[in-house]
Amino acid sequence: MAEAALDAVRRELREFPAAVRELNVPLAVPYLDQPPTPLHFYRDWVCPNRPCIIRHALQHWPALQKWSLPYLRAAAGSTEVSVAVTPDGYADAVRGDRFVMPAERRLPLSCVLDVLEGRAQHPGVLYVQKQCSNLPTELPQLLSDLEPHVPWASEALGKMPDAVNFWLGEAAAVTSLHKDHYENLYCVVSGEKHFLLHPPSDRPFIPYGNKQVAVLTNCRPPEGPHTFLPLDSEMYTPATYQLTEEGSFKMVDEEAMEKVPWIPLDPLAPDLARYPSYSQARALRCTVRAGEMLYLPALWFHHVRQSHGCIAVNFWYDMEYDLKYSYFQLLDSLTKASGLA
Repeated sequence: MAEAALDAVRRELREFPAAVRELNVPLAVPYLDQPPTPLHFYRDWVCPNRPCIIRHALQHWPALQKWSLPYLRAAAGSTEVSVAVTPDGYADAVRGDRFVMPAERRLPLSCVLDVLEGRAQHPGVLYVQKQCSNLPTELPQLLSDLEPHVPWASEALGKMPDAVNFWLGEAAAVTSLHKDHYENLYCVVSGEKHFLLHPPSDRPFIPYGNKQVAVLTNCRPPEGPHTFLPLDSEMYTPATYQLTEEGSFKMVDEEAMEKVPWIPLDPLAPDLARYPSYSQARALRCTVRAGEMLYLPALWFHHVRQSHGCIAVNFWYDMEYDLKYSYFQLLDSLTKASGLA
């Protein structure tokens, strides 16, 4: 009797993502030819939790014409920034039974630009991706080249962004599949970003943790200020890459940190023998080009690649912890309890 009931739950969970796709998930990420009004943004995109790419949203930013690698060198080359350094380009990713965070180095921005322009070499892959509002805190010289927030989004959401982040890195730098508890407005200033997206409704097919307990953190690792740590299963010992004097990398466990959840699957080359349910998930893929803005709704899973030397800024607005959030938590809990993913 109990096993039959559990099978019924699993069947419903498997069918749920297809039903949501039919009702609410587009076949491709839609484009808007101009920024929406606050009302339209909230009604048509935030409330239904649907992504879109917005053209002509950054045309008034001086950054769109000014920001190039030579300009960054002239404007802020001597400024030290936090740089994530990894052996393979994957920061905050599962490696074996470890959740590995990047080595972090403080380097003059000019050193990063030297590597991107081929003037110098540095061990590993470099990525300026500190987050926690690294644009105003580390590169204030650049603030006059863009708006401090997205006015129509701020009005629609009734708040200012929690963070304004600057991104710059090599083509090999990859963001592993994860989700955030933020409404994310991701603006590409130069180059291209390549996103692979899964709606929250694909959760039954994505391997990610078990029973959860909420804890608060000050910044991101690993998912915004509201991080949910499972009690058991799919738990990874946190570790950090350390860069040796010889230029090699070693993993060092973070003894003082609790185990953390993460998604071990690479959506570009999924191990379907180990995670067969993922074959039923349906990813959306899109490229965000210079001058375009992606609205990435809260709780959407995303994996990100980029062109070499891509420059981007994103605005994180904390999500509302409303029925949408509660529905996802229920879906997440049922998926874990049924052992589906």
